[in-house]
Amino acid sequence: MKTLTVFTPTYNRAHTLGRTFASLCRQTCHDLEWLIIDDGSSDGTREMVEAWGHQVACQVKDVDWMGRKGNLDESNLNQMKAEPRHFSIEVPFERGEGNLKITYLYKENGGLYTGYNAAYANVDTELCVCIDSDDYMPDDAVEKIVGFWRKYYPEDARSTDFSPVTGKNYCGIQGLDFNVVDKQPIGGKFPEELKDIYLHELHLKKLHSGDTKQVLRTDLMKKVSPMIGYEGEKNFNPIYMTIQICDQYPLLLMNENLCWVEYQIGGDSMSQGIFRQYVNSPRSFAKLRLLEMTLKHNTLKDKCRSVIHYVSSCLLIKDKNWLRKSPEKLLTMMLAPVGAALYCYIQFKNR
Repeated sequence: MKTLTVFTPTYNRAHTLGRTFASLCRQTCHDLEWLIIDDGSSDGTREMVEAWGHQVACQVKDVDWMGRKGNLDESNLNQMKAEPRHFSIEVPFERGEGNLKITYLYKENGGLYTGYNAAYANVDTELCVCIDSDDYMPDDAVEKIVGFWRKYYPEDARSTDFSPVTGKNYCGIQGLDFNVVDKQPIGGKFPEELKDIYLHELHLKKLHSGDTKQVLRTDLMKKVSPMIGYEGEKNFNPIYMTIQICDQYPLLLMNENLCWVEYQIGGDSMSQGIFRQYVNSPRSFAKLRLLEMTLKHNTLKDKCRSVIHYVSSCLLIKDKNWLRKSPEKLLTMMLAPVGAALYCYIQFKNR
């Protein structure tokens, strides 16, 4: 079995997915598989992937629109009998011998988090990492990831929770994202003296600002998946799963480029239109804020921010039980006026 699965949720990104594919074929280390989760694309993504290599035996768990395994209704099953929705192919690596196994899984459109659900339902390797469909990996990224992880979890210790080197229980690796444009790490590098840290502490202690790349233990991520969202709300951030694990266990810090990032603009970007997302997915944002309030590695300032956003989301969905549901009732009462002001500002931005 391979050590790492790279998974890529994609929706109508055939024009960028080929670059991700090419970068994985160039990897200097072949200890990986690639899982593509097609979230209902209509731009020829399936046909493009099929054309990359010859098909091989495929063992993929069927998932519903939310990415949950074994929850297909009769109409879904009939459709799959007529047209199978997933397959695997093998493509030769550019360096050395061996083939890259690529598994393609199609599901009904449900949003980014449902792609993560489908990934965690199907990944069986020790580690997994998400590389977005508009990003790509440096040629030596897998070599660096596997080598760094084996430094702390050697082959004979890969089934153990605690590293025999440090005696700590890690949930994975925290690496860097680099910007394609200026070739620099987004938000800078981690402090050299730090070897491991909890995810939230990086930002709360102002040790790093910007995007990073988490390579996570699959067994731990399966414990917090699938994340259950709300039908019609596609902007539920999959960080909901990540922060649950990264609040319990530290990450090993790795000052290396693991992903080249090219920010998309306009309608093709997930980072654009955040105020529109607040309105389109208010229940999802309220659920995320409730979780953030309970994290043990949060400061008071960060909890206040979560409370303010929670109140605004509750106003958007007209939830009369907003105070009763909050785990920080006193803080919620005190900051309710600020949350109401944010609600008005969101409404203003979405006029």
